[in-house]
Amino acid sequence: MARSAAPKPAAPVELASFVDCLRYFLTPQLWKQVLAATRPSKASRWPAQPLFFVLLVMTWCAGDSLPERFETARAFYVASYQKRRRPGTTCEGFQKALARVPLAALRLLAAAVRCRLAQVFASRLEVDGFIPIGGDGSRVQCPRSRELEQRLPCSTPGSKGEAPPQVWVTALVHLSLGLLWSWRLGKGTANERQHLRQLLDTLPRGALLVCDAGYVGYELLQALLAARHSFLIRLSSRAPLYVPDKAALKHYRQGLVYYWPQWAQKKELPPIPVRLLCIRGPKVKVWLITSVLEEERLPKKTASTFYRWRWRNEGLFRTYKRTLGKVKLQSRT
Repeated sequence: MARSAAPKPAAPVELASFVDCLRYFLTPQLWKQVLAATRPSKASRWPAQPLFFVLLVMTWCAGDSLPERFETARAFYVASYQKRRRPGTTCEGFQKALARVPLAALRLLAAAVRCRLAQVFASRLEVDGFIPIGGDGSRVQCPRSRELEQRLPCSTPGSKGEAPPQVWVTALVHLSLGLLWSWRLGKGTANERQHLRQLLDTLPRGALLVCDAGYVGYELLQALLAARHSFLIRLSSRAPLYVPDKAALKHYRQGLVYYWPQWAQKKELPPIPVRLLCIRGPKVKVWLITSVLEEERLPKKTASTFYRWRWRNEGLFRTYKRTLGKVKLQSRT
């Protein structure tokens, strides 16, 4: 797949307010692209720009219900764009307008914002020759409405229906900046590895994906290599590793090994060469595998720093759930 040239860094500017910051990232050119994808009706009270602006601002609004957040976000939009036509006044009309937006327009908006982020932070994305991107997932509770209980069955291990419906969120975060890059939603029973494979197209060139042991899988590693991305993943104790002479690896040692599960051997699929690293801490040691086989490209010290930064994924979920009050979603459908 063809890739565009690296974006040029954006010139530094002074941003005096929150709305100035939003305008800096959501440029007029971006809105033109989204408007072309949405094709709204001329009679609609919710064109693309106020619709997505209000939707985004609702993320930061305080309120115990969606209508409360909507009223605050709409008032903020009206105050920020006093010379423009005012959008609709009801939350129901806002939700109906949002439901009519094609998914392609939402994906275009997300891709345009990522491109803008790459321009703004171009000089800070790369660290020691890599763009470190962390991948992790978390569950978010949903209301106990009849529709959600039918569509989002409880997925908590050991529960017998007492737990509420849940949504699984898989997110990619730039580790040195703590910047949310892209995400994927699914049922509480969603496969996080499959989510991550679906997010590979959003990774920038030169990305080094840093993940926990739950993401060790043959299909995912092969997909990363096929997309020409590197990975640094904590090793599971059940991971089937072999030394170059194909003898079983009874004792871990650092260096070149092969990741090769039994089912892949039966299908005569090739083994995946990886470098095994041992990162020793004050109390524990962590075993990692990476596709970067040259030690001079990814020294142990750099790998240790990248994996330590992986906890910023956890910090993102904590901020999302606790600071922004998203520990339980609001929508009932």
